[in-house]
Amino acid sequence: MKVEIWSDFACPFCYIGKHHFEIGLEQFEHKEKVEVVYRSFQLDPYAKKNTGMDIHQVLSAKHGIPYEKAKEMNNQLKQYAKKAGLDYQLDTMIPTNSYDALRLSYYAKENGKIKEYMDRIMKAHFTDSLDIGDPATLAQLASELGLNANETLDVLASDKYSENLAADKAEGTDMGIQGVPFFVVDNKYTMSGAQSPQVFSETLQQIWKEDYVNDNAKEQLEPSLDHYCSDGTCKF
Repeated sequence: MKVEIWSDFACPFCYIGKHHFEIGLEQFEHKEKVEVVYRSFQLDPYAKKNTGMDIHQVLSAKHGIPYEKAKEMNNQLKQYAKKAGLDYQLDTMIPTNSYDALRLSYYAKENGKIKEYMDRIMKAHFTDSLDIGDPATLAQLASELGLNANETLDVLASDKYSENLAADKAEGTDMGIQGVPFFVVDNKYTMSGAQSPQVFSETLQQIWKEDYVNDNAKEQLEPSLDHYCSDGTCKF
């Protein structure tokens, strides 16, 4: 069974969704048969680096809402993350463009460190208040995972993996993805949003039962699980 997870480091629901999925996967009795593939879907290619703004200001400007309203919304998000077991430090988080961090994920994948990379970059962004748009910071984080810091800087100084990022975005768009996180199982079943661990576990079990155990029931299962969808997505 293959599960593809489409996400963007700039999306706070992607970290929560990934965390929930991993908990649900641990509860799935056939977890050793599941291949997890990380795919990139950058939501805002025009996001700026070095804005000098906090995330509340960015949200306020983007949606035309008062600063205090934006801060209230982010505080609600922080509590949502806390319930998931994640520590979001949104007051000190550094808003930036996720392009380089996403490009570097393909380098991490080539070197067998993609899961560790996804974990570290998300934690760096939402918990550690590090600038994941800064090449030196990304090189340091990569080196923590055993990746070569100089090679990392060479990748970031070039346009390497930009085609991979564009291809993932194009494929996701063709599939109709408008928000992340977005989960695709075996190229036909889909889930969107930061679902609960139980939903992920039960969904994997349902697909396993229908496609891997009961062959006669394959045609009875609709190639979509959108009834599980919620608002826990970052929109395109």
